Amino acid sequence: MKLPRRRFLRLAAGAAALPAVARVARAQTYPARPVRIMVPFTPGSTSDTLARLMGQWLSERLGQPIVIENRAGAAGNIATEAVVRAASDGYTLLLVTLSNAINASLYGNLAFNFIRDVAPIAGIMRTPGVMEVNPSVPVRTAPEFIAYAKANPHKITMASAGNGASSHLAGELFMLMTGIDMVHVPYRGSPPALTDLLGGQVQVMFDNIPTSLEYIRAGKLRPLAVTAATRLEVLPDVPPLNDFVPSYETSLWLGLGAPRNTPGEIIDKLNSEINAALADPRMKARLADLGGIVLPGTPADFGRLIADDTEKWAKVIRTANIKVE
Repeated sequence: MKLPRRRFLRLAAGAAALPAVARVARAQTYPARPVRIMVPFTPGSTSDTLARLMGQWLSERLGQPIVIENRAGAAGNIATEAVVRAASDGYTLLLVTLSNAINASLYGNLAFNFIRDVAPIAGIMRTPGVMEVNPSVPVRTAPEFIAYAKANPHKITMASAGNGASSHLAGELFMLMTGIDMVHVPYRGSPPALTDLLGGQVQVMFDNIPTSLEYIRAGKLRPLAVTAATRLEVLPDVPPLNDFVPSYETSLWLGLGAPRNTPGEIIDKLNSEINAALADPRMKARLADLGGIVLPGTPADFGRLIADDTEKWAKVIRTANIKVE
């Protein structure tokens, strides 16, 4: 039977509109059950605290429980692989961190390609670091430290949270850009590294601000510079390192990601809710308490940050010949 042309066009237009209607419906009904956020680090970490803050916000806005699941191990690779293998339905999300960008080059046998397999949803916050020394080190500024290190090659010990950790790479970048030579002393996380820095067993560390702030305020550690591009409200009297080492900048950042092929309308809905949180004065204040700066933007903005830092740290890892066991 031959359909009249006008009726045929109406049916064709209706068929073409069906996918768009389905996308709208899917966004409106999501989420219909609890959502998991996989956190690649232990309870009590900055990552865990942030995930719980954002989880509470999303739960109130979306009307479903947000379950925080800590899956620590292998510098974040265990949690990441679990999310990569999860269904692409928006019910399993990943708290994405700078470690994901670093691990792409640090580990040669990963079962996934992070940029290919994880869809960026939104950045949440950026946490700059601080270059700090034990007060026994006879320097008070970054230029004095550089001069002291050049006069004492391979004698200054630099603590880090472990081989390939962000604190390690921040120090390696500093050495590459200044031409100084320090002895790297890796620890199993920031707490034991800070303990030895406080005790004078090591001399310098590039740490995340939240874990060192109380010791700085108590005068137990001496800050020489922050690793942000500008001065920070939390340490207003400490200059940025790039005042003395042009273009130096490092920071830990955190955000949310999902398995690739997660529907775009779900990603956009989550992105919108996260950006609403970052615009909320109370949430901004809570993130500032963690030493963080809000990181609003689109999924594409967060994707560019991930790609840029993956490339940046790959160069440092290759040049410094950093390897993990």
